[in-house]
Amino acid sequence: MKQEGSLLFWLGRRYLWRYRWQIVIAFIFMMLEGSMFGFLSYMMKPMFDDVLVGGSRAALTWVGMAIFTIFMIRALSSIIQKVVLTRVSQKTVADIRNDLLAHLMQLDGSFHQKHGPGYLMQRIEGDVGAVSKVWSILITGTGRDVIALVSLFGVAIGMDWRWTLLALVGVPLMIAPTVLLQRYVRKYARRARDISAGLSTRLNEVFHGIVPIKLNRLEIYEANRYKALTKERIRTSVASSLGQSAIPGLIDVMSGIGILAVLLLGGGQIISGEKSVGDFMAFFTAIGLAFEPLRRLGAVSGTWQIAAASIERIKELLELEPELRDPPHPVPAPKGCPEIVLRDVELNYSESAVLRGTSFTAEAGKTTALVGASGAGKSTVFNVLTRLVDPDAGEVTIGGVRTDAMRLADLRGLFSVVSQDALLFEDSLRENILLGREDVPDERLDEVLEAAHVSDFVPRLPDGLDSRAGSRGSNLSGGQRQRVAIARALLRDTPILLLDEATSALDAASEQVVQAALDKLSVGRTTLVIAHRLSTIRNADKIVVMDAGHVVEEGTHDELIALGGAYARLHAMQFEDEQTV
Repeated sequence: MKQEGSLLFWLGRRYLWRYRWQIVIAFIFMMLEGSMFGFLSYMMKPMFDDVLVGGSRAALTWVGMAIFTIFMIRALSSIIQKVVLTRVSQKTVADIRNDLLAHLMQLDGSFHQKHGPGYLMQRIEGDVGAVSKVWSILITGTGRDVIALVSLFGVAIGMDWRWTLLALVGVPLMIAPTVLLQRYVRKYARRARDISAGLSTRLNEVFHGIVPIKLNRLEIYEANRYKALTKERIRTSVASSLGQSAIPGLIDVMSGIGILAVLLLGGGQIISGEKSVGDFMAFFTAIGLAFEPLRRLGAVSGTWQIAAASIERIKELLELEPELRDPPHPVPAPKGCPEIVLRDVELNYSESAVLRGTSFTAEAGKTTALVGASGAGKSTVFNVLTRLVDPDAGEVTIGGVRTDAMRLADLRGLFSVVSQDALLFEDSLRENILLGREDVPDERLDEVLEAAHVSDFVPRLPDGLDSRAGSRGSNLSGGQRQRVAIARALLRDTPILLLDEATSALDAASEQVVQAALDKLSVGRTTLVIAHRLSTIRNADKIVVMDAGHVVEEGTHDELIALGGAYARLHAMQFEDEQTV
């Protein structure tokens, strides 16, 4: 209970408090709606005693008008509180989703390696969606239903306090089973969310890998994997539903026991004339109307257990802190075109050494290429430069400033990156290039499109620059995607350019166009290039050859060929392969 209270307090303090006045308004109208239940049950006494049994026409008019007024007040107050609560619920859910997404994007790469897209999507959509249901249910339960029960039991006690005690005789029997059921529901609710995350991951893998799935005839295999998870979700959902339904069911059993006891006692009192028919009908109506609020409040317990499992995970994620943070006293980023220096940099992933005393200098305004076999540490150098990961030892400086001495935003603001897989969004080409910027004049945009050779293919698209790129740029060819990414980098206009195998997946014709655009992009910038195709870096000012985390050679293409070492062997192997092809 203490943990549940702390979760509710966290939720209210962080997200509900800002909407407190709207909640107060909804609460007032819920109280008004709930109190009408008590007035309605009380009106049963004059309706039976004065109208139906007594035959008073005067009473018929005012009793009828009173009951009509009760229903009108209920209707109006119900509409108002539901509209206000829906607004609060949707706004708070949007706040949580926005906060959660923004926070997850700030967490380190190691976190995202452990938690795949499906898991994180389920947290943002599934868990937050579960929380959205609990807002109105909890507030309605504490507002309308509690007030309804107070008013209804007030009428019942007014009619006969002994009858009321008999009606509640089964309550003590519910306590222990309810506590056990709450734990049961929480357990299966958490399991159901984990399975949903697994299903999201499966779908993400299938739809992003549909081509290799088809080529390798994996349709049945993937369908069976998904089917196994759906069967597990069915089992856990049914188990959770059983626990949720059992709590209102217990209330029904308790109510049945109480009503039977009241009938046995009250029926005899009415027959003997101790109580009137109106007394009994007012009491019976109050108890009968109390069943539904009691059932809803019982269901709140099950709903809260499901929501609590989701809230726990949301809270855990929001309280995670990234390991890579801004320094306490940041230094301004260097101005102009900077030199990049790595000195004795060492880095281990788990227990594997990735960089082993890596040292080299990328001169300002020049192009430095990193080559080597897969796993040599080339991409890790890029990660270290941009502080996606911090080295275990050594020093990395840009323009004489240590990378860990700058604010992360300032450091990453120095880089433009063009990689093998250009990240394009399901939006227009214009938006994919501008990325939300509204300060770019049309003349500047036209210059960028021309320099990146985007203007070569845009006129052939159905809506020109406003054509949709498709999911991950699926409406464009590989070369076109790369040119859009280059246009984006040109517009970003940073002093350092990182090219990560930017042309490796292109055919010869596309590579020629993209390489021409990259040559324009690298002018006046400190450029680092990762390339497996050595022909693309032949004209680099310096080539750094890496092997197993070490820098084994440095020099120009001609110097390294003359040296006859690792680079010369790589070049000979590629030349031989090209000749064979």
